[in-house]
Amino acid sequence: MTASALPPPQPGALSPDPDIAVSLYQKQAKIYPRAVTGVFARWRWTFVWLTQLVFYGMPWLRWNGRQAVLFDLNEQRFYLFALALHPQDLVWLAALLVIAALTLFFFTAVAGRLWCGYACPQTVYTEIFLWIERHTEGDRQARIKLDAMPWGANKLMRKGGKHMAWAALSLFTGFTFVGYFTPIHTLASEALTMAFSPWEWFWVLFYAGATYGNAGWMREQICKYMCPYARFQSALIDADSLVIAYDTGRGDPRGSRSRKADPRMRGLGDCIDCTLCVQVCPTGIDIRNGLQNECIGCAACIDVCDDVMGKMGYSKGLIRYATGHGMAQQLSRAAMLKRVLRPRVLIYGGLLMAVTVAFGASLWARNGLAFNVIRDRGVLARVVEEGRIENVYRLQIMNRTEQAQAVQLSVSGLPGLAIATGTHATAGPNEVNAVTVRLSLPAESAQALTPGAHAIEFVIAPDGHADRLVREKSTFVLPR
Repeated sequence: MTASALPPPQPGALSPDPDIAVSLYQKQAKIYPRAVTGVFARWRWTFVWLTQLVFYGMPWLRWNGRQAVLFDLNEQRFYLFALALHPQDLVWLAALLVIAALTLFFFTAVAGRLWCGYACPQTVYTEIFLWIERHTEGDRQARIKLDAMPWGANKLMRKGGKHMAWAALSLFTGFTFVGYFTPIHTLASEALTMAFSPWEWFWVLFYAGATYGNAGWMREQICKYMCPYARFQSALIDADSLVIAYDTGRGDPRGSRSRKADPRMRGLGDCIDCTLCVQVCPTGIDIRNGLQNECIGCAACIDVCDDVMGKMGYSKGLIRYATGHGMAQQLSRAAMLKRVLRPRVLIYGGLLMAVTVAFGASLWARNGLAFNVIRDRGVLARVVEEGRIENVYRLQIMNRTEQAQAVQLSVSGLPGLAIATGTHATAGPNEVNAVTVRLSLPAESAQALTPGAHAIEFVIAPDGHADRLVREKSTFVLPR
């Protein structure tokens, strides 16, 4: 099917690029995004600053004398401010991932690819790298001209300066990334003497290389061909989702004209066919062909089109956030917003709220102590003096708090069953302490029971907190 034979795009619906049949069989043309200013550009840079202040600054924060956020793989312990997670607590990290996924689904159903346009690391770092590129090589036309020039001192200096700045930022990004897994103050000391361990070298250079390649070279190719989100967004949005849309009824037929010309007298729409919406697009699409998979929702085309409409004396909003139904039926913004609370949004919102509440409640009810009971596999049971029966266990007491805790041990389940060793133990801050415990059952109690395994229950209680009991089931074995 030729491009001219393609059906006209529906507003707000994903539309095929009419040039896709060509782009699959020829070299991808380099995209030179033009600088743009406006409301949405300011929002993008606000999120650039916020996300990077969090990413670069978080490892340097201190909490109770340690790094506030640290995924310590050597100690098998994850710190998130006051929360210390052990390998047994990874269910909470999984819950955070579920909450993040449901949040993405919810906001996509409401307003399309907000994550991609404003907070995705690929978008954020591409924006930063483009800023560096514009300050070393110039804006769009200057960069096109520079690339077409033969190599010389000026081109070498500009290109070299850009890549040196890219490399420096990428290395600092890789260093910060590893600082979430190795205490960053230790990592900084190692960096001064270049004394990284082999794994630290690998991950610093790997993450730096990924940042340099993705944001500096691949850019829109990541969003177009590697990111799966672009492929399943069509299953999350519908005709009532707010997306970036071109008002075909108002803008077409397109054509250039002077500012003083009356477009209606010439049979033209408001679009002057300046192609600036294409020039500012970081993925190089023409939004006038309809919503496409490649659109990341950055709204750069809205900013530049509003600027052109203002200069021409036309009303803004030729390209705007709207819904498919809103564009097709020319609904007002208020009418479009009324359709936000529809079944899929309510389902995503309900699931998100339920999981978030359950997550918060489970953290609130989380006990600062936990323990596992491990039986001695060597000797299941033994007979000692006076005919008493003994079983040996190892209790792994996990202190999940920042303070040392002393605990009292007890056992129940069988008449006369008691702890033959000490009934007290301690565990340091965020420490796992292994305690060997011997249980003793009097001979008369053993004679009243049948041989085999009998259910018992260990109980530990923090000193002074009898209401915070932690229980763990096990078995007591009587020999035949």
